[in-house]
Amino acid sequence: MKIKIQNLTFDCIIGILPFERKTKQKVIINISFKYKFKDNEFINYADVASYIEKTIKNEEFLLIEDALLFVKKYLKSKYSINKLKLSISKPNILDNCEVSVTL
Repeated sequence: MKIKIQNLTFDCIIGILPFERKTKQKVIINISFKYKFKDNEFINYADVASYIEKTIKNEEFLLIEDALLFVKKYLKSKYSINKLKLSISKPNILDNCEVSVTL
């Protein structure tokens, strides 16, 4: 099975620039991963989405890369998943583009 959570959007403190440490900014999270579904063992995608949002809000990461690695480590330890793809976008950080980092 494959789970996709697309366009999970919320405001948080993330980044290294001085204004990013003071003012929350919009981020967009996209994640997909595969897992083996058997005997009604499933991964609750609502729990995954909630964990990602709460963690990124609470940790106030300096770097997007650190946030990606933190979330990856947790998900891999909690669930038997593979082919994990995770990205964090900052749609408003630059005037003329959206910036993303993907794992």
